[in-house]
Amino acid sequence: MPVPLRVAVTLEQCWHRVPGGTATSALRSTAALAARRDVEVVGVAARHDGPPPEDLRPAVPVRHVPLPRAAMYESWHLLHQPRIERTTGPVDVVHATGMAVPPTAAPLVVTVHDLAFLHDPTQFTRRGVRFFHQAIELARRSASLVVCPSEATMADCVAHGFDPDRLRLVPWGVDADQATDEAVDRVRAAHGLARRYVLWVGTIEPRKNLETLLDAFGRVDPDVDLVLAGPSGWHTDLAARLERLGPRARALGFVPANDLPALMAGADVLCYPSVREGFGMPVLEAMAQTTAIVTSAGTAMAELVAPPASAPAGVLVDPTDAVALGHELNRVLGDDALRAAYGVAGRALAEGGRGSAPPAPSSSAIGRRPSSSWWRPLAAPVPPALVPDAAAPPPAPRATVWRASAGTCCGSTPASSAGARSTRCGCSTPCSTRRRPTCGSPPS
Repeated sequence: MPVPLRVAVTLEQCWHRVPGGTATSALRSTAALAARRDVEVVGVAARHDGPPPEDLRPAVPVRHVPLPRAAMYESWHLLHQPRIERTTGPVDVVHATGMAVPPTAAPLVVTVHDLAFLHDPTQFTRRGVRFFHQAIELARRSASLVVCPSEATMADCVAHGFDPDRLRLVPWGVDADQATDEAVDRVRAAHGLARRYVLWVGTIEPRKNLETLLDAFGRVDPDVDLVLAGPSGWHTDLAARLERLGPRARALGFVPANDLPALMAGADVLCYPSVREGFGMPVLEAMAQTTAIVTSAGTAMAELVAPPASAPAGVLVDPTDAVALGHELNRVLGDDALRAAYGVAGRALAEGGRGSAPPAPSSSAIGRRPSSSWWRPLAAPVPPALVPDAAAPPPAPRATVWRASAGTCCGSTPASSAGARSTRCGCSTPCSTRRRPTCGSPPS
């Protein structure tokens, strides 16, 4: 049986105060990879006193760099040390699942979720903008492949100098069954949600555009409440607007992941008026619960809600126009048949997905399923059906992983094999396992 491909995956965001969608996507894709027999996955994170919260714990073993988070990030981005292999041991591929890009001798895959900080840096902290610029430059220069969750993010990457040949569209998926009526009743009772409600889910930060949503909601049917579910982030003060709406506006704060499907299923509408997103995971999650959507035109969410040649799952609206947003909310709230039609279409889109990526290993996985084979071009040729865009197979890889069974010339002499010579490629370079050849000779 072939030796499994060994993949190191960065998972530090699981310990972040506000993990966000980057943690969700990293955990789900890592779990999908770990379910494969031909892959061995090891997580990487900074030094911590304990594990992350239970619902953010990875399904794979995690090795810890002996540095706290801030020091690890600075060391990776500015000093380009320590290589990730010092923590994980030899690996075949490294996947940077967020904005932290580790140094490595192995082929590097980076997921770029979005480039929102380049469009409006004022919506982020100064430290965050500096960190993002460092990460994107490292990804642009060093990554063998760059994974994007949406066409909007891919277009941004091309506009900001990324090589189009190295970009791969790997949309996120959802792994959630429809919430039961009993679960919906339990969650509504737990949060005191006795009336109809419009739901918003996410981290409270400027690009989420909650000021416009709150202004628009003053024009919405007074018999409907607004429920905000998510932790506080930065640069956003909603107190005055929430006070104007009075008890109609409910800020729940952090809601456990296990409760979100029922909270979404109980809503009449999910309203997600973000100015810019890399994907918009709450939109797809709500679609899976047959909830009608009102979201932003001209964004990644439009790819989910109104793809070409499909019945729409909701309404697209100018996110900067509070009057238009309020009007569309009233229109959808006032038409039961329209909401039901949007819900059915949304569920169908979530179940059917788009593109040719293979299904995730879990039988309950639904959505635009992310392929767990996007890194395969780094290790060996793959059939076109296994790449995200079967019509355009990836170009020849820039770096190839050479397995121990094929003679791996690493340019160093391990203590256990000093003086050894390759028996496959014919060179005099000492060999080890799971390293790239430095001699340039193909195996014989």
